[in-house]
Amino acid sequence: MKDDFTRWLPAIAKDSNRKIALSVVGVAALGGLAFGPTAVAAPVVGGPHQGAVAAIEKATGRAGTEGVTVESGLTTGGATDEPGAGKPTRDQLIPHGVEGAQSRIPLDDAQRENAKAIIEVAKKTGVGERGAVIGIATSLQESKLYNLGHLGAYNDHDSQGLFQQRPSSGWGTVEQITDPDYSATAFFNALKNIGGWQELPLTTAAQTVQVSAYPFAYAQWEEQAADIVSQLW
Repeated sequence: MKDDFTRWLPAIAKDSNRKIALSVVGVAALGGLAFGPTAVAAPVVGGPHQGAVAAIEKATGRAGTEGVTVESGLTTGGATDEPGAGKPTRDQLIPHGVEGAQSRIPLDDAQRENAKAIIEVAKKTGVGERGAVIGIATSLQESKLYNLGHLGAYNDHDSQGLFQQRPSSGWGTVEQITDPDYSATAFFNALKNIGGWQELPLTTAAQTVQVSAYPFAYAQWEEQAADIVSQLW
């Protein structure tokens, strides 16, 4: 990572159906973005940096609209509705309790759509509610739930997409790993190859798939990930 996080490149959008790949420079701008498995996000409580807001709006075609965040139980830690029919329980979402201090960020429409995509793939691949929590927490750490394109000199090697997967490590082509359905399927298939993953702490399960230099970073997103799954399942 470069030391100067104040410089910005234009955001680049890649639109194909509901896929949006953002190319954004500056870790501080998105409230501690983790670019790839070798970066750690600092705890975040505020919204995106003003420069990030402009870049995201340009990339997603929302320039000139008011606001980018959706304040709700997903972001503020407020109470969520009691689970209804078909909704997962808290014990299903966080069976082992959270580890350490928890972080939260506001979510905009693009992040919510990416979260929905991860949840749908969790259902299709059979990893269920707990797998969805692990997947969303991992994406919150790696990309803040943005489908990121290549970040040039700021990229972590060739990491891209929601999970910052690397083509050079065999995760797929650039086009594939910037497809939310493909990248989430690849993540969950790797998760299912871990024996007894359902019984592992979230950070251990995520780290076994991601092989991050900061293996405990995923734990901080478990509470928000559970809230997201509870509301969007």
